[in-house]
Amino acid sequence: MSKLVRGTLILTAATFFSKFLGLIFVIPLERLFGTSAGALYSYAYQPYTVILSIATLGLPLAVSKFVSKYNALGDYATGRRLLRTGMLLMSLTGLIAFLGLFFSAEWIAGFLVKEGSKGNSISDVTMVIRLVSTALIIVPSMSLIRGYFQGFQSMGPTALSQVVEQIVRIGFILISATLILKVFGGQESTAVGFATFAAFIAALASLFILIWYWKKRKPHLDKLVKTSKRQRISLVKMYKELIGYAIPFVAVGLAIPLYSVIDTFTINKALMNALAYSQPEAETFYAVMTTYSQKLIMIPVSLSTGLALTVIPLITSYYTKKETHILHNQVTKTFEIVLFLTVPAGVGLSLLAVPAYSFLFSEEVATGGYVLSWYAPTAILFALFSVSAAILQGINQQKFAVYSLLAGVFVKLSLNYILIASFGIAGAIIATNFGYLISISINLFIIKRETDYSFKPVFKRTILIGMFIGLMTLAVVGVKSGIESMFGANYGNSWFSGLVLIVGVIAGAGVYLYMSHFSGLLQHIFGDRLERFLRKKRMRSNG
Repeated sequence: MSKLVRGTLILTAATFFSKFLGLIFVIPLERLFGTSAGALYSYAYQPYTVILSIATLGLPLAVSKFVSKYNALGDYATGRRLLRTGMLLMSLTGLIAFLGLFFSAEWIAGFLVKEGSKGNSISDVTMVIRLVSTALIIVPSMSLIRGYFQGFQSMGPTALSQVVEQIVRIGFILISATLILKVFGGQESTAVGFATFAAFIAALASLFILIWYWKKRKPHLDKLVKTSKRQRISLVKMYKELIGYAIPFVAVGLAIPLYSVIDTFTINKALMNALAYSQPEAETFYAVMTTYSQKLIMIPVSLSTGLALTVIPLITSYYTKKETHILHNQVTKTFEIVLFLTVPAGVGLSLLAVPAYSFLFSEEVATGGYVLSWYAPTAILFALFSVSAAILQGINQQKFAVYSLLAGVFVKLSLNYILIASFGIAGAIIATNFGYLISISINLFIIKRETDYSFKPVFKRTILIGMFIGLMTLAVVGVKSGIESMFGANYGNSWFSGLVLIVGVIAGAGVYLYMSHFSGLLQHIFGDRLERFLRKKRMRSNG
């Protein structure tokens, strides 16, 4: 199995599991907190995510690219020197980011809610932003260590630390929320505050895992450094090159957070001013979209996140060595994997939006199903943008990743209020889709121009995937309609919703995977090892 597929499977599995845990914990959280508290939770995390991306300066993934490049040249010492100095820099920027977000929390809160209105208060929003800001002290340094390991194409440390981080965060949130609300009879805002502080506790746990990996692997890494072909690069030159890599990584890392922040500062105002919603009504739509529906669609997106993290050092290595044929093959494989995984996930989630939302959450089922049916296909665009931008960075066309993001954000910012005022909450999703389509188009054009890459193989696979998606859609709609005709469309009942969801997923996934295997698409994308596994399975069943 190729390094790309092996690394992708490790990181994708870890990221998917982490996102899945994030979804699972939101279910009891929604039942403990309710929709209004979900909006408060999201108010804290949206500005935090943007500040975190700026605080890390894009260095974690830039370090992955930098270390991979110099490792390919046999220079392991430069990467080690970068790690030492980068830890100091990340500690400093993390502290500055923490202080900046902590002391600007009340100012930010004033933009999000109105004092004296029903719903969340400015003091509540200020508190949760200040509590989540504490994680900024640790997360940048932790992310840098992950980037260093990824530069060696070692995805295990990142994968395990992600999973542990999520488990600790979820455990802390659920335990603290239960104690505050059920045992001590505290306020929802206090419980949400502890939920945001969980980011700091979880970061500590993740850092512990990375330090354990470092101590375990340090003897081997030290041997590589001793045999290194030293380039003797000055710190100034080293950081100049690194910053050249880092700025686009900041842009790509900011993509989803920036779109979410635009929604955070726009949705309530547009719904209240243009459509005469009350603040609690507007916050309900905001929470359903940014806290609950987004958790669901980020699961398909996570399928591409591991791919993006894996492809950067590999493509950088092939590009540095001028191995054009292998580079083209890896680009093709990258797009094939992301399309094969995310398109059926996004379409299927859209088709089963109402039963999926009803099965998981107890409040605002009709609103949630409506929002999710619009929002789920956006996962495909999220994935394509992150992967295409990663390829641009791998071929040293970082500036175009920035340009494409800025163009997409400009479109989103220009259209968001207008479309929300015209179409309600769906307008925010339509604006997001327009923005990402512009960004993806720019990225694909640059990849073709700079590498002389032909998209014909990907286009052929896309047509095949599209045909199978059509058959999958017929299967899902068929079983859903059949169950509804026999038992009615009682989506207020979570057990009924679960039945429709499970049967729909089994029918859709079964048709899609069967056709993919029958046509050879599955074996083509995931290699001969999958074919050998299937052959052995058939032999055992026949024997």
